[in-house]
Amino acid sequence: MFAKVNSAGVMGVDGYLVEVECDTGCGLNSFEVVGLAEAAVRESRVRIRSALGNAGIKFPSHRITVNLAPADVPKRGTTYDLPQAIALLASEREVPADALDGSLMVGELSLTGEVRPVPGVLPMTIAAKKLGFRKVFVPEGNAVEASVVQGIDVLPVKFFDEIIHHLKDEQEIEPMPFYEGEEDGAYPYDMADVKGQDWVKEGLCVAAAGGHNILMVGPPGSGKTMLARRLATILPPMSMDESLETTQVYSVAGLLKRSSGLLRTRPFRAPHHTLSTAALVGGGSIPRPGEVSLAHNGVLFLDELPEFPRHTLECMRQPLEDRVVRVSRAAMSCAFPASFSLVAAMNPCPCGHRGDERRRCTCDDGAVRRYVARLSGPLLDRIDMHLEVRGVQFDSLQSRAAGPSSEELRKRVIAAREIQTKRFRGGPTRCNAGMASKEIAQHCALDADSVSLLKHKFDDKGLSARSYDRILKVARTLADLDNAERIGLEHVAQALGFRQMDQLTMP
Repeated sequence: MFAKVNSAGVMGVDGYLVEVECDTGCGLNSFEVVGLAEAAVRESRVRIRSALGNAGIKFPSHRITVNLAPADVPKRGTTYDLPQAIALLASEREVPADALDGSLMVGELSLTGEVRPVPGVLPMTIAAKKLGFRKVFVPEGNAVEASVVQGIDVLPVKFFDEIIHHLKDEQEIEPMPFYEGEEDGAYPYDMADVKGQDWVKEGLCVAAAGGHNILMVGPPGSGKTMLARRLATILPPMSMDESLETTQVYSVAGLLKRSSGLLRTRPFRAPHHTLSTAALVGGGSIPRPGEVSLAHNGVLFLDELPEFPRHTLECMRQPLEDRVVRVSRAAMSCAFPASFSLVAAMNPCPCGHRGDERRRCTCDDGAVRRYVARLSGPLLDRIDMHLEVRGVQFDSLQSRAAGPSSEELRKRVIAAREIQTKRFRGGPTRCNAGMASKEIAQHCALDADSVSLLKHKFDDKGLSARSYDRILKVARTLADLDNAERIGLEHVAQALGFRQMDQLTMP
């Protein structure tokens, strides 16, 4: 007999429909799984046999064939254990086939019949809703995650026999209530903790307000890491769309906590400089999101930037421009979102003390050039703001006067973001850093004095067209922080002051 159960898979961060077809008939006792199933999928027959036995159901003693359609897409993981087992029971008329209409199910089976959680349930549930399914059966450990999707019943399953009784109308499974999510907790940092560095704090405020990338250059112990960790504290709260996008990435990566169905706090990722290219931008034989995607809608902090392998950093050029990572393999191509704010930090020279008023630099000009040359020009060109971080003076450390707190700076950032939300309403752009050429021409008009200043710097510094656009974007953010409708000369001058990489590192 034949039966079909709907399930789902994940490609990138998007779910897609997988039809689990089961046919049982005369023939030698066998259990074949086809449809480009990898080893973990084929091994499901062992888990299913034991799960059925522990549920008091006799395993069929004839030929069983399971097909996972579409058959030309690789199937990986243990997601299809539960739908295979139910399809087998439906083909044997152990459960009514019509009870499966309008439903989709995913889950891994243990040998005892427990239904274990699997990664990627949120994008699968979103796909199920889009495809018109009325309900989705998920492991109890994934229920909170799936319940953030409105318009579809999420039925949590802890043991295999529960779903059998439910399909036979012997025992009802109560749907999970809709979960809106909540703040994961305040960051344990505050900008007021940083002594001095008022100019750098203002730069971070601009970066947060416009979603700009920023590079901090300064000697060791000047506070670069402290400042970077506090950037997340002044970012505006995530919208529901941003939360769903970020949660999807963490769901696919298997990093979502069972008690947290929806991430409402912006991520802050700070990988070590020994990470691989695939760990940074995503990839692997089974494509997985990398750090740039795990920082989606948040902050990616790269400390000691020149210590990262150059070829690894170069892979960030395309995500910084397009805000998406495209991974292509022989069997598939997928895309991971990567709209993040890059915060990088580096020393001005190998010893770290070039420009320090209190300690003498021991590096010669050639050593400084080689150190800076670890970063390519195209990569630096994609970083909107370059800030000098000077060493903190003793008087500043001893002072009890507190600078602006994260809460105060966050209010300014939120006000500027609200202006941008109104400006880009109806389009894909969310902040000034994401403006395309057409939007720059529309929203970044300059007066004659500003054009003259920018032209002088453009010719004097040999700026690229990309640098020109990024200076305009930063100037637009500065105008938004001042609640100014048009960009003024002071905004352009300050944006140029935020982009002085040659002065910070060149001998």
